[in-house]
Amino acid sequence: MKLILLSGGSGKRLWPLSNNSRSKQFLKILHNEDNVQESMIQRIWRQIHAIGLEDSTYITTSKAQVDIIQNQLGSELPLIVEPIRQDTFSAIALAAVYLYSVHHVSLDETICILPVDAYVEDSFFESLSELENVTKNSNALIALMGVQPTFPSEQFGYIVPVPNNLAQPSSYIRVSHFLEKPNQDRAKKLIDQNALWNCGVFAFKLQFLIQYLSDIGMPIQYENLLDQYIHLPKKSFDYEIVEKCDHIVAIPYTGTWRDLGTWGTLTEIMDTQLIGKATMSQSAINTHIINELELPVIVTGIRDSIIVTSPDGILIADKMESGQIKNFVQSVEQRPMYEEKRWGCYRVLDYQKLEDGNEVLTKRIKIVAGRNLSYQMHDKRQEVWTIISGEGELIIDGVFQTVKPGDVIQIPAKVKHGARAISDFEFIEVQMGSELIEEDIVRIHMTWEEIERNYR
Repeated sequence: MKLILLSGGSGKRLWPLSNNSRSKQFLKILHNEDNVQESMIQRIWRQIHAIGLEDSTYITTSKAQVDIIQNQLGSELPLIVEPIRQDTFSAIALAAVYLYSVHHVSLDETICILPVDAYVEDSFFESLSELENVTKNSNALIALMGVQPTFPSEQFGYIVPVPNNLAQPSSYIRVSHFLEKPNQDRAKKLIDQNALWNCGVFAFKLQFLIQYLSDIGMPIQYENLLDQYIHLPKKSFDYEIVEKCDHIVAIPYTGTWRDLGTWGTLTEIMDTQLIGKATMSQSAINTHIINELELPVIVTGIRDSIIVTSPDGILIADKMESGQIKNFVQSVEQRPMYEEKRWGCYRVLDYQKLEDGNEVLTKRIKIVAGRNLSYQMHDKRQEVWTIISGEGELIIDGVFQTVKPGDVIQIPAKVKHGARAISDFEFIEVQMGSELIEEDIVRIHMTWEEIERNYR
């Protein structure tokens, strides 16, 4: 069995910590067994590693999330990267074609799809082997894993079984249809019918999806599909595939499963009420504070609320209303003010547009010890670096130099430059130019080994 983890989304429901590059699965607000902060994607990868499935697991994601995945999970992880961000059908189709045409996986292999942002017990992953067996033995086109409901939720979709299902309760159910987010009365009736919560986990034979792509005239060779990716249906896998199938089965999962899609649900599993520089009075009941800024946050007398501060903004919300945040964030248009990269992270300190049309952007950049920025150049901007901590090695137009706190480096436009952290290394970068965009980066070498091989 091959596992495909879906890592996508813009994370608008967990604003202001999440943005287009740091979706909810990357927020380090959970704790592992050693009480070290970890993100949802780190937690799920740890669980997969614990049961020995890491060599059979791939992550499909967008270009915007590659750096942060490599930052949190390492650079050796197999990633399948969408050329443009589309919906889940396109991402899963690309992954299937990658396995088929690049890794030559057998058409008889079971492919299991699951999201990276669910909070589950280890037993959830052990149940995947049962899903694989059902896929092989039921003759169904798709096998789902559904969660046994614990209350009549209006927030989840439901998998509705065929009435008078003949399969044994311990095996699987035949699926009749799906119902998305019913009201509470309808949800109670669905539970009485043994319906399951749809948690977005399903499996199929690789042959099934490869044949489907052929039938709709799409290429089944990876490079060809990349070229035509924009022409794939821009739909979820559920709408494009699952709801059209007439032979679907599902297995029930009875362990803990939580969809951490809102601040209300996320704070339920947090083991501390305060993260960051914050103080809260005893009269602030059932309230959580997450502060990413260096400014102190003091809260008193507020109940059942979430207070979050980050470089992207400040949120103060009643937990019961936190699911409505997405509706307001749609109108917020700004570049991400904090990003994690494969080499470390940066935080935007200031941005100005001058009267002459030029822009000035100030960042605080941290490179983790042993990692490096690429050897690169810019056409439309100059940069000034002021080293504030740690020790690093720079290369400027082929010349190496060591830098330390207090050093100031001038980098004119069109000058090639790169940096490696000897120890954790921080500097203030001031960019000045006509267009301060990611596209104005010409990368010459990515790794320090390549740089040294060419210029030492």
